[in-house]
Parts: sequence; C-alpha cells; structure tokens
Amino acid sequence: MSSKRHRPGTEKDRVSGTSDASTLFDRCHETDLSSLGKGDEIMFAKPSDQPRRILIYRLGSLGDAVVALPALRLIARAFPDAERWMLTNFGLGDKAATIAQVLDGTGLVHGYIKYPIGLRNVGGLMDLRTRVRQLRFNTLVCLHPARGPVKVIRDAAFFHACGIAQLIGMPYWPWLQRPRRLADGRYEYEGARLIRSIAALGSLDLDEPEAFNLQLSQTENAAAERAMATLHPGRTIIAASIGAKDEVRNWGDDNWSRLFARLSQTYPDTQLVLLGADVEYGRTQALAAHWTGAFINLCGRLTVREAAATLARARLFIGHDSGPMHLSAAVGTPCVAIFSSRNLPGKWFPYGDIHHIIYKSIQCEGCNLTVCNQHKKACIMSITVDEVISAAAVFLDNSFRPMISNNIAN
Repeated sequence: MSSKRHRPGTEKDRVSGTSDASTLFDRCHETDLSSLGKGDEIMFAKPSDQPRRILIYRLGSLGDAVVALPALRLIARAFPDAERWMLTNFGLGDKAATIAQVLDGTGLVHGYIKYPIGLRNVGGLMDLRTRVRQLRFNTLVCLHPARGPVKVIRDAAFFHACGIAQLIGMPYWPWLQRPRRLADGRYEYEGARLIRSIAALGSLDLDEPEAFNLQLSQTENAAAERAMATLHPGRTIIAASIGAKDEVRNWGDDNWSRLFARLSQTYPDTQLVLLGADVEYGRTQALAAHWTGAFINLCGRLTVREAAATLARARLFIGHDSGPMHLSAAVGTPCVAIFSSRNLPGKWFPYGDIHHIIYKSIQCEGCNLTVCNQHKKACIMSITVDEVISAAAVFLDNSFRPMISNNIAN
C-alpha cells in the first residue's frame, strides 16, 4: 500500500537528538512531599468534579508523547486547576528520548513519577505504590497502550491499592484496546484511539490548531537558528533521520546512501539537515557523505524540542516510522515516511493529510516483530529508492507550499 496523502482515521474516518532528562526529573520528582497538603482526601467520583491532583499513566518515548498530545490537551481542559502528574519511564537507552523531554515547556504536565522499566518484583511495586500514595491523587487517567484484559485489570487493582478512587480511560473492553478498522481498509490512528478511550472527559478534534502544539519557546527556536546558521538561508532544506527503534523498521544503509546521492544530484541547491541520537552520529555522517550538496549533521547536538524547531524550518522530512517522523508531523512539516509492516496500516502513521506514506501490505502485516528473520524484512525492503524519490519530488517542486507551523509558545 502506498498512499500519497494520508490523514489517519478517527471515528469520522479521519480521525531527536537526545538531552539529559535528569534536571527535569529532579525538578519534578524530588518535590518536598510535606508541602503538598496533609488534609487532601479522595472526595469525588464523577469526571465533572475537579480533583486537586491527577495522575496520567503513559509509558513510552518520543513518538508515544507526540501521538498523546491531543489526549493530554483534553485532560488539561477537563482538569484545568488540578496538578497533573505523569507516571512514565526514564532512561530508555542511547536512542530513545523520554516523554518528559517532549512535554517540558507545554504546561500539560506539572510533575513526573518514575516508572521502573521491567518492574516485576513485589518490593519494587510496593515502593512505587508508596510514592504514588504519598502524592494523594484523586484521579488516574490511563493513556497506556492496551496490553490485554488481564493486565488492564491488574493495573486497575494496583492503582486502587494506591488510594486512587477514580480511574478514567482503563481499556477494559476489546473495542477500547484495539484500533478500529476504517472504511478505506486502514486502522484508527493511535492518537484518536486515546481520545476515544477518555471520552468521559469530552472530545477534541485532532484537526484543531492546538491539538499537537508543542509550544516551542523563543529560546528553542533561537537554538535551531544557530544550529542551522551555516546553511544558505534562501535554499530548500530537507530534514532526514536514518535511525529506527527496531531493526525491522530500518530501510538499510544501501538504500539511504543511494537516496542521498540521487536526491542531491537531482536537486543540487537543496540542503540536508540530519537529526537523531548521539549514538547515530557516526553512521549518519557516513551516509551523508553521499550527499553532494551542503549538509549538516545535528545528531545528538540538540534537545528534542530544539530538534522540533529545526524540523519546522524544513520543506520536507524523510525517515522511518520513528519519533522524529511524529515530531515533524506535529510541527507541520510534510513527511515521506518509510514504513515496515510491523504495525497495522494507519495506527502509527503521521497525523495529517500532507504526508506521503510508503507502506507495503503483506500477509504478515501487524506482526509487531522487532527483528524479522523469517521474511528478511520483505515489507520495508521492497520499498525502492525510486518510490521515495518520486514521493519527495512532490514536495520539492517549486509550486508546493508547506503548512505554516503553529508550534510556538504564546
């Protein structure tokens, strides 16, 4: 399946670089609990009541943060006066940025509780329970990906044991755990499923300008300008990221090197900005050597939000199904997205109708594998360099005018 323009579905049939998160975590997590109020009680049971402190449960990394932005904005509107905390993971490895690094500066979340990845032992669960109980949350809003009914019930029991009376968005039922199949054969966008799962709080149109607004600051925009200062200000910029969380999503160095060589020959005045994690710098530099024009490798040189400001200045983003792809979509930069078929088509596509998705439907689509030994990544490896160049040409034509981004702080 190859779709030139894609708007992931809703119920209406629409529906990189890394930075150190320790400062943010210390600021939000090491709060003096004695100052939080000793008389707080769990006193309400209806979403219309205003809790004093709510907990949002969302694990993941960069892409998971971006697709959850509309749901987080809906939560903020439903509980404008509450302290909004998030239970999430930190320390995801060398490649993945944390959710906190994306949300810092948006005002959508006021603090974080660290969820230990791989938590299985009783002692660790009791420690986490103690930390959650100390903050006396009135309500939990679940934005965690569905993991099956048994685990959902287990999670609900844990949060009740933490003293949280009201749970919103727990995907108890199968229709909340799975994306809906849409009329065009694709599946519901994950961000739309999240909105559906917290329908008790109201609704939010994913097309409204504020839905994905990262509220980038003047400082973050200035950092992007400095990072790109060596590029010619009047020439077209392509942003690209060759990184992928899993091997099954990796298009391969040979394809990337041939793509960079041919694109730079076809569009000699176009400049290339490369983004990703610090550990991807060397591989990115080697592949960028095939680009015959001006380029700059910013892997690991920017915070996530500075990378977003950089992507907002590009005519086009080319990359895998990845966090930088979702970040590009959030700031209104069109994506040529190179997908494996590990996920169902549509679920993790970048949101909006300005993107070109290259996705091959094959028998094993939706496998959720991280490594494909049996079929040797037949899905993504069947995507040709010619297909990607043809898709990019639509956006690099002089008549194309990209969307104006609204991702700045008021």
